[in-house]
Amino acid sequence: MVGCAIALILLPFSFRAERHLETTSQIESGEAAQVDRELATRFQSPYTNRLVLVFTGLPEPYESGRNQAIDFIEQSLRSEPGVSVVTSELDWSDPLFGGSGSGGLMLIGLDTQGADLELLLARLRARCSWLQTQLHAQYPALSLEITGETPLNVDIRKISSEEVEHAELRVVPVTLILLLIAFGSLVAALLPVGVGVIAISMTMGAVALIAQHFHLSILVQNLASMLGLGLGIDYALLMVSRFRESLAEGREPGAAADQLWKSAGHTLILSAATVAIGFTVLLWVPIGDIRSIGVAGLLVAAMSVLLCTLVMPWVLGLLGTRINRWSLGISVTGLLRRLISGHVGSSDPRDTWRRLGMAVTARPWLSLTLAGAPLVLLALEGRHISLGLPSGDWFPPGAESVKAIHTLEKMGHAGVVQPIRIVLDLPAGAPPTSTRGSDALSRLTRFIAADRRCAEVLSLTTMVDTGADPSDLDTLPEQTRKSFLSSDGQAALLEVMPAEYVTASEEVRWVQQLRKVNVSEVTALPGASMRIGGYAAWNADYEKVADEYLPRVIAAVVGGSFVALFLGFRSVFVAVKAVLLNLLSVGASFGALVLVFQDGFGGSFLGVPGGVGRVFMEIPIVSFAIVFGLSMDYEVFLVARAREERRRGLGERAAVAEGLAGTAGLITSAAAIMISVFAAFTLGGFLAIKMMGSTLAVAVLIDATLVRMVIGPALLQLAGDWNWWPWGLAGSGAGGAQSGH
Repeated sequence: MVGCAIALILLPFSFRAERHLETTSQIESGEAAQVDRELATRFQSPYTNRLVLVFTGLPEPYESGRNQAIDFIEQSLRSEPGVSVVTSELDWSDPLFGGSGSGGLMLIGLDTQGADLELLLARLRARCSWLQTQLHAQYPALSLEITGETPLNVDIRKISSEEVEHAELRVVPVTLILLLIAFGSLVAALLPVGVGVIAISMTMGAVALIAQHFHLSILVQNLASMLGLGLGIDYALLMVSRFRESLAEGREPGAAADQLWKSAGHTLILSAATVAIGFTVLLWVPIGDIRSIGVAGLLVAAMSVLLCTLVMPWVLGLLGTRINRWSLGISVTGLLRRLISGHVGSSDPRDTWRRLGMAVTARPWLSLTLAGAPLVLLALEGRHISLGLPSGDWFPPGAESVKAIHTLEKMGHAGVVQPIRIVLDLPAGAPPTSTRGSDALSRLTRFIAADRRCAEVLSLTTMVDTGADPSDLDTLPEQTRKSFLSSDGQAALLEVMPAEYVTASEEVRWVQQLRKVNVSEVTALPGASMRIGGYAAWNADYEKVADEYLPRVIAAVVGGSFVALFLGFRSVFVAVKAVLLNLLSVGASFGALVLVFQDGFGGSFLGVPGGVGRVFMEIPIVSFAIVFGLSMDYEVFLVARAREERRRGLGERAAVAEGLAGTAGLITSAAAIMISVFAAFTLGGFLAIKMMGSTLAVAVLIDATLVRMVIGPALLQLAGDWNWWPWGLAGSGAGGAQSGH
């Protein structure tokens, strides 16, 4: 009843949980985050939180009617509560505001104190729709689109939520069909699906509560659905299978439910522990979205285990033999199961798996070579992985904010949405308003503007005709001064607009180079320093942290998994073998990631023809932690069953064959479900989720077929009694059984 109570408490909070999630990621001690904090506190800019309104369809510059229309739009937007300032080409003659032909842009500064940004954005978009209606008769081609960091966040959150719903709608029917094939009973098939769906809802309920106190990424929603359906169904599949086995052995329903803990509980807890290790390690990485994935994984694993250990035995005990109700009949289900097992003529699919186990263990070296060689080659391809921001456009194409960015790109002003922001700190005796300080600011401005990657630099000295004369700075509008001069008078802001041809990766490299510049030398002012923020700087911080923590994550996950397996099986070889095989699965999945997404082989099927050149930095870290845990599931299922057979007195070869016969059907069914779940998430519009889903799907496919069905059994046979050294068979009385029997 405890499990039911927890579920009832958490489920109501799962509705609209995405409203509490963020699309921006926090990086502890990141320089870009420091700049953001300074702009919010040290500067008093009305444009710190800003939107960009992009318009097309008005008369061209200097044609009659353009200024009147722009003024009407501007005045209407200014009247909206929460808008602090609106600036257009009527207020500022900078080329930034003038588009090409009939287009242009306006900057909308937001007063965010106590404001609901999502509600404010909705009101502004409604106001733009009203404006288009009002001006339609005079300007029928008029289009008003809002973009910026806040609109991108809101649109991505909305699309992410929709894609999760679509993925779940795609995968649940497929999963149900696979479970029907596995069990042959509708009741038995519905139980794991129910566990998966409830585990997701409970996880999102817990997330909604946690997100009110901590920053959690929108990726939580995708990963919770992906892993909830995968892990929840995986664990429930094990429990239902073992319960039906107990009933088939003649136990009463109550006794069979009680037996679940002895037959499957230890395996499930050990499996969940290895999964939890990977997610726990992710909490160590000081990057918000990676920690969020760690939180999602831990919650999903915890909720799945809670449901399977506390609720499912009770439900199964109530159902009893009704678990086999609404059978599809052996004529359909039996044939499908035999087809899956690869042997239509067999009366029992377990016989086929048993024969496979005997064949593999009869020629273990040949089996290792045939199955291992292609995986090693694929894993070697993973060494060529290139981490960074992919080329091309990987924002969801249907969002208004993304369409507006594309319009800005055609105008040559896309940099205004996410510019490079530089805070120049000057020594006490030379503030930006002094002759020396203004000269230093001018020197830095010219140094950056001279770079071929720069389209424009906005600073105090570029906004006055004389450039470096501090007396002219007093002529600037107050809002401009507040935007580019700190309230303490000792720092100045430079906004750098990259040239249109500069890719996201090139912009990151540029930021990294700028951070190595000797600022005192460039400004000719000892004691001057600068900090760089903005989207490209944030990505540079991300790459720096990811490079630093990837080796640590690998070491921690490998070490933690080894310890968990050693404690679970009390065997050195089992732990070492599992770690090595998992590394092979991960390496091969990374090789496939490189071939498809980076190099473009077969990428057309996933919407990336020709490849995107690079892989997001978070994919290797997160995929490694997840794959290592998921792969360990099948290792635990197989080895635990083989050990049971050894403890019953069988020799190694017979025990491996029986272990394979007893778990291969479960492993292949669980793997087929996981693959369908992960594959469903590759059909959406988010490139990062595509990469994640495909990497996980490939890893599970490789692991559940070649690794666990061939390589693992071959290694168990070669090791013989060393498999269980030193205490793996302690107390069983079977420790002296010979491996060749």
